[in-house]
Amino acid sequence: MIHPVATPRTPAELAPLIDHTLLKADATEAELRRYCAEAAEHHFCSVCVNPAHVALVAGALRGTGVKTCSVVGFPLGATLPETKKAETASAVRDGADEIDMVINIGALRDNKLDAVRADIAAVRAACPGKVLKVIIETCLLDDEQKRTACRLSAEAGADFVKTSTGFSTGGATVADVALMRQTVGQALGVKASGGVRTWDAAQALIAAGATRIGASSGVALITGAPAASGSY
Repeated sequence: MIHPVATPRTPAELAPLIDHTLLKADATEAELRRYCAEAAEHHFCSVCVNPAHVALVAGALRGTGVKTCSVVGFPLGATLPETKKAETASAVRDGADEIDMVINIGALRDNKLDAVRADIAAVRAACPGKVLKVIIETCLLDDEQKRTACRLSAEAGADFVKTSTGFSTGGATVADVALMRQTVGQALGVKASGGVRTWDAAQALIAAGATRIGASSGVALITGAPAASGSY
């Protein structure tokens, strides 16, 4: 059972809801270590990175209380279930505490619901005991498809549904978060990600039902500093 999150009134209340995210293709070791240091300093929930960086990040975060999060099937979701399963197993082996997977969006749009459910279930099986978030890429779906994706995620054993990769045609919206929360009730968490760059935006998404915020500008969110150009 997921309990609603009160709208944060202070940076200290918002920080534990943030997945500090660095998923750009040219991320360097120095940048990854900086994100880890920032996450530890501000007590963010996790640092979310591509699979190749999980071992480094898990080592840098050891003892800080900050979790390591890896994406899987990112950013398109159009890889085979066995590929996602292997990618997940490798991330867990390297120290991932949480997995953010992208669904097979085309299969959902084609109404191949058993295939979508099986895809999520394959990743679930590869990360027992870990938090699984399912990215449904809301900007590519109509409302009924969003509801279906949420229901399939719940059926396959996910812990969260997540709005966006931040790499498609749109990011998190208040309307989508509210729709997702209405669909999953209090059974799953809802992660809002993609384009969340300000304190006010984060507050609005949490008020709509988000229980986690994914952002590359986590420090800006809690300090009020301008988000970096190109942040997601």
